[in-house]
Amino acid sequence: MERCRMVFSGSGGQGVITAAIILAEAAVIYENLRAVQSQTYGPAARGGAARSDVIISDSDINYPRVMQPNVLVCLTQEAYNKFNRIIRPGCLLITDSHFVDHDRKVDARQKGLPMYDAVMENIGKPVVFNICMLGAVLEFTNLVEADSIIKVLESRLPKEFLAINKKALEIGMGLAAAEKSS
Repeated sequence: MERCRMVFSGSGGQGVITAAIILAEAAVIYENLRAVQSQTYGPAARGGAARSDVIISDSDINYPRVMQPNVLVCLTQEAYNKFNRIIRPGCLLITDSHFVDHDRKVDARQKGLPMYDAVMENIGKPVVFNICMLGAVLEFTNLVEADSIIKVLESRLPKEFLAINKKALEIGMGLAAAEKSS
C-alpha cells in the first residue's frame, strides 16, 4: 500500500477530528495497518477552525504531521480557502457543496458532494455529517473496509445512535460512488 496522507478540515463541532480518529482506529485495529492522527483547532471549540491529520501506511510512519496531503477534505469555505494550497498536485480534494464554492483554480481532483444536504434530507440530524464525509473518503480511497469503520462505531457509540451513523456512512459512500461513475 502506498502511504496515504490526509487532512480533514472544517469548523469545530462538525466532527472532523472524530472522523479522523475513527478512520485511524479502523486502520490499526481491524486492517492491520499503521496509522497516526493529530489535530489542531481554533480557540473556540465550536465554530473555530479544526484540522486533523491522518497518515495510514503499511510501513513505519516517522513524522505525524501532513505537509502535502494526498486527500484533503474541506467542510467549510474557510477551511477550503486556508488549506487548498497544501494539497499534493493532482490529488483528491473533497468538499461539501452546501458550504464550499470552488472559486479557485486548484491543481487537484476536486469533488464537491452534497453531503450535508443528503444527511439532512435522509436523516434530519447534522450530527452524522462527519460520518457521511468519512463514507465518501472510504469510497474514493478504498483505504479501509466499511465494516472496519462500523466495528469502531459499534465500540464507541451507544446502540441508539448506531443505525443513523451506519446510514450516514452509506450515504457518503453512495454520493462518492455516483460521482465516480459520472
